[in-house]
Amino acid sequence: QVQLVESGGGLVQAGGSLRLSCAASGRTFSSYSMGWFRQAPGKEREFVASISGSGRNTYYKLSAEGRFTISRDNAKNTVYLQMNSLKPEDAAVYYCARCRTTKPTLCPTADFGSWGQGTQVTVSS
Repeated sequence: QVQLVESGGGLVQAGGSLRLSCAASGRTFSSYSMGWFRQAPGKEREFVASISGSGRNTYYKLSAEGRFTISRDNAKNTVYLQMNSLKPEDAAVYYCARCRTTKPTLCPTADFGSWGQGTQVTVSS
């Protein structure tokens, strides 16, 4: 069972930036697509961004495109989410996730099956 540990959350003013990190256990990290999701109070968890195992393919929630960048360092078993121009509506607990299966392409949103414990992002207006 993979273990995912997120870090990098915190309090930031609107317009500011944060970089989230997710460290994964195991030796097959590069075989799996990884993703970031978020959940705000009273709302469903929602997809934010994903990246293929090689890092060549990425996909974003529409509102994140152009502001957020997902990347990965397979040598460090780590996936990142750089968040710029943060808005109050970006405030949520952010979760790292791993795809249930190994695919060369991006993982369908519904196929993410391993989750971290989350890291809180708070954006003040």
